[in-house]
Amino acid sequence: MEFASSRLAPVKPSASAWVSQAAKTAKAAGEDIIDLGLGEPDFDTPPHIVEAAHQAALAGETRYPPTNGTLALRKAVSDKLARENNLTYSPDEIIVANGAKQVLFDGLMATLEPDDEVLLCAPYFGQYKDIVLILSGKPVTISCPASNGFRLTPEALDAAITPKTRWLILNMPSNPTGAVYNDNDLRTLGKVLEKHPDVLILSDEIYEHILFDDAAFLSFAVACPKLKDRVLTVNGVSKAYAMTGWRIGYGAGPKELIAAMTKVQSQISSGACSVAQAAATAALNGPQDEVLRFKLAFESRRNLVVDQVAQIDGLTLAPPGGAFYAYIGCEAFIGAVTADGETLKDDADFTAFILKEAGIAAVPGSAYELSPFFRISTAASEGVLKTAMDRIAAAVVTLKPRKPLT
Repeated sequence: MEFASSRLAPVKPSASAWVSQAAKTAKAAGEDIIDLGLGEPDFDTPPHIVEAAHQAALAGETRYPPTNGTLALRKAVSDKLARENNLTYSPDEIIVANGAKQVLFDGLMATLEPDDEVLLCAPYFGQYKDIVLILSGKPVTISCPASNGFRLTPEALDAAITPKTRWLILNMPSNPTGAVYNDNDLRTLGKVLEKHPDVLILSDEIYEHILFDDAAFLSFAVACPKLKDRVLTVNGVSKAYAMTGWRIGYGAGPKELIAAMTKVQSQISSGACSVAQAAATAALNGPQDEVLRFKLAFESRRNLVVDQVAQIDGLTLAPPGGAFYAYIGCEAFIGAVTADGETLKDDADFTAFILKEAGIAAVPGSAYELSPFFRISTAASEGVLKTAMDRIAAAVVTLKPRKPLT
């Protein structure tokens, strides 16, 4: 008997989750594995946030919350957007969900018709495509090569838009590359989008606080104010506050869109955990010193990995501008032969090789639709990252060069 519907046929399990599970299985078998596949902060949630959840539970805040989020949290989000992003949204233009991923799902489910196109900037977070497919939309990939800093160009955007285009999804800083868009980048993209009034923009800004080299973050809706009435800004507390397990994300956008998303959410989850919402309220309203500490730690780790990759012949890495990933080029090793006589045909083979020979779990670039690269999470201690890079360096020198083309 088949239990899965046909709509699930093209959907693949999360690559990072699959890699992480493979690492756990290998560890359970006694292998010495460093798991750099799953991207989440390795810090503990700040104590004042945990205490806020504790006090909320003691105070009886354990009943069904409003579907669109508690008023306290929606006000906190409204204040945060005004204070940090220069964006004005009232509480009824904000929705709270079980993580940013549910905000994405709500927004797309509320708006997509069958075969509507959603533009994805490759390399991109894999679940974007899967959500579109589940909802009978059509994902359209726009290649954003390393030569342009993995950023979308206005020319590529203009060429990709068709009468069926419904959404453009931007992620900045990006998972998996850490790519960052500046003011001019966003404004030139906005000029293209102004010509296409039916295209909505989903700006995934979940990594906004993990931004390096003294760069200032700029929300898409601020860079392109003429487009604000068709922008859904998505964010959450998972990355900045080390709260991945609390599952609180939020979205801000036009009132009619948020109302439609709330209708979707009412049939899926009836809202997010009330105690977790109290914790997120404390995170947004409380002291932000830990956010800065986390960011500085991630930047130091970024620097370490960039330096280590530069010492490994055959690997390439432009310094990521933000987030906590390194998207490392491995083209020089495609076609190389292992000591066992196996040829590395692609980046999936390369990541299988470093898992086997170096004990390093990483995600192949093919999972993000731009090869040949592999992604590692830099959300690990500097000692762990140094050991991981040393192991990769030791492994690749055992490879025999690919045969030259004749």
